[in-house]
Amino acid sequence: MDRNRRRLVQAVVGASAAGASVRGAWPAEPRALTLSHQFPGGTIDEGDFRDRLCRKFAAEIERRTSGALKVSVYPNSSLMKTNAQFSAMRKGALDLSLVPLSYAGGEVPETNLGLMPGVVTSYEQGATWKKAPIGKAMTDLLYDKGVVILSWIWQAGGVASRSRPIVEPEDAKGLKVRGGSREMDMVLKAAGAAVLSLPSDEIYAAMQTGALDAAMTSSTSLISFRLEEVAKQLTTGRGKAYWFMLEPLMVSRSVLESLPKNQQDVLVAVGSELEKFALDGARADDQKVASVYERVGGKATDLSATTVEHWRALARDTAWKDFAARSESCARMLKLAEQTLA
Repeated sequence: MDRNRRRLVQAVVGASAAGASVRGAWPAEPRALTLSHQFPGGTIDEGDFRDRLCRKFAAEIERRTSGALKVSVYPNSSLMKTNAQFSAMRKGALDLSLVPLSYAGGEVPETNLGLMPGVVTSYEQGATWKKAPIGKAMTDLLYDKGVVILSWIWQAGGVASRSRPIVEPEDAKGLKVRGGSREMDMVLKAAGAAVLSLPSDEIYAAMQTGALDAAMTSSTSLISFRLEEVAKQLTTGRGKAYWFMLEPLMVSRSVLESLPKNQQDVLVAVGSELEKFALDGARADDQKVASVYERVGGKATDLSATTVEHWRALARDTAWKDFAARSESCARMLKLAEQTLA
């Protein structure tokens, strides 16, 4: 590992909430950075917490660098299409993005661990990834691919359905369902569902036209994309969930390394500090989404520990086996992820 890589990886994994110092001279001309995401835009105080996090990040970066760095936030995939963001960061064509890591699975198969059913089943467990061997391995892998995680953000998954609720695996039989990752799709197929692959900002239209019967997505997306208008059955992720989504704030490695050391430190520190805001926002939305559905006459169903284990058992026999067989790297990273289940 070269010196630059070692320093960046150590900084990202070990960033503390103490923050970065703003001492030192900043360049006279401000540097403009772009931050793209697919979620509805709001303000720094109102709206989807992921958009708010991006705006807080931008404001704090500008404050701590005395205006030497300015970050412009582009919500609603207004800067570029959702699925193009990861590739653009790798090439240095996009500076920053907050995007589900599993969306990169076509380019980097190991990132599908970010939405592998049954591997993460609580926020507490997910939080251990950052400093655990799996987090260090993922950090290393992404660094090699040209991307650095600044904020580790986990979100519980729920299911919105137009007809019957999907609680047990057999409930998905015969329905057209959006899983959100290759591995979740495999589990759904094993349960007898037909799967549709599309980003979360396209779910509403697909359900409205009947092309989609049900969709798995985060509690926050269930709220922000107003899915209660097109699907009245909700399986919540509050209390218990069989899949969690890793949806980090990331920066292009080439862009980060082009900045002076003190500015790199600011980005890393601010990103780390915002993880608590993200955790609080995700947990709040797990509770809020049920009331959103019930308010419009929908029905919210919670999961039991037994049901979670049914989904995990199905995932072990399908998605986990398939993932481990893809490459030695995938098999190794799955084993590291399983260590956090203990």
